[in-house]
Amino acid sequence: MAGLTLLTALPNPISQTSFIQSKLTSSKKHLSFSRNGSFLYPHLQQTSYFQSNASNNSTQTQISSAEMESTQISDVPLLSCSEAIERSRMFRANYESKQTYLAMYSSIYGGITTDPTAMFIPIDDHIVHRGHGVFDTAAILDGYLYELDQHLDRFLGSAKMAKIPLPFDRETIRRILVRTVSASNCKKGSLRYWLSAGPGDFQLSPAGCTKSSLYAIVIEDQSPPSDHKGVKVITSSVPIKPPRFAVVKSVNYLPNVLSKMEAEEKDAYAAIWIDEEGYIAEGPNMNVAFVDKERVLLMPKFDKILRGCTVSRVLTLAEDLVKGGGIRGVQIKNVSVEEGKRADEMMLIGSGVLVRSVVQWDDQVIGDGNEGPVSRALLDMILEDMKSGPAAVRVRVPY
Repeated sequence: MAGLTLLTALPNPISQTSFIQSKLTSSKKHLSFSRNGSFLYPHLQQTSYFQSNASNNSTQTQISSAEMESTQISDVPLLSCSEAIERSRMFRANYESKQTYLAMYSSIYGGITTDPTAMFIPIDDHIVHRGHGVFDTAAILDGYLYELDQHLDRFLGSAKMAKIPLPFDRETIRRILVRTVSASNCKKGSLRYWLSAGPGDFQLSPAGCTKSSLYAIVIEDQSPPSDHKGVKVITSSVPIKPPRFAVVKSVNYLPNVLSKMEAEEKDAYAAIWIDEEGYIAEGPNMNVAFVDKERVLLMPKFDKILRGCTVSRVLTLAEDLVKGGGIRGVQIKNVSVEEGKRADEMMLIGSGVLVRSVVQWDDQVIGDGNEGPVSRALLDMILEDMKSGPAAVRVRVPY
């Protein structure tokens, strides 16, 4: 609310829409714009549209194509701060979303708001126009944050690789994240947070940025999926990110988006990337794993892809499956496409899907075409870990 209060406290500018309209009528002026770099500046100018002839009370109308274009431009309203906020509020109220945003922290206004209208990022923030930012996430279940510290460590590592200085120390950032979830009163959902080079200008270099920015938001619907039905995947034709960028969890997700869209266009759930050597890499926002004919859990190497926090936890939990005889072992190795497609089981692993069985890859049915027992066992183990795991992976939120 604090951010919104600051915005609405600004005085209304003289050039409100109603004021402009009155001038258009009484003074026979029109609104035009001049450009200076990336900015458009409005001006009220004398118009030659209507010239009165006092002697014969006749009106001569001379409208050129340029003047007609200027008239069309003048139809774009110049809004006051309060008008812009109100329109933004109406815009949000008039569209349906499957997600509910319960709270947002911004270092720009130094606090938390629960009003979605005040959940904004400055347009000159380099995370917006240059993609110079990193992010991470954590699930919220039963009032606990799952693997917050593991995700936060990766977040700070991404920031270092992206050369973004921290606005606060680790403990302060952690406290802000927990406090934001607390303010949201969310018991089941997800926390997402971003670190940006910050606002300052529209240049390429962040040298002109005032200070790095931290943002966090709590989303109500990002909870563990209840649908465990096996899915189809395809091989992605979208080029995979080079390893230097793939290992950073940055906001540069255009290849990931295009890969996901390609899958949806072919009635598939996700598209799988293959690296330059022909080995299986990862999905657009999840890792992949296999169970081979020898009942060994196979994971592609992480040196060229993002190592997911969920897949790291799965590797730890899988040790119990080995002890119980559910699998014979675990290997992290280069996995060929041929080896992956002839596996008994294939699965997607990530914070969004947890563990999701794959029953078909391109035209190849995986195993018997049904959810595999190892995939199901690992999903059950993750769900139980989220509900009753050790303190190392579950952080209680003080509401």
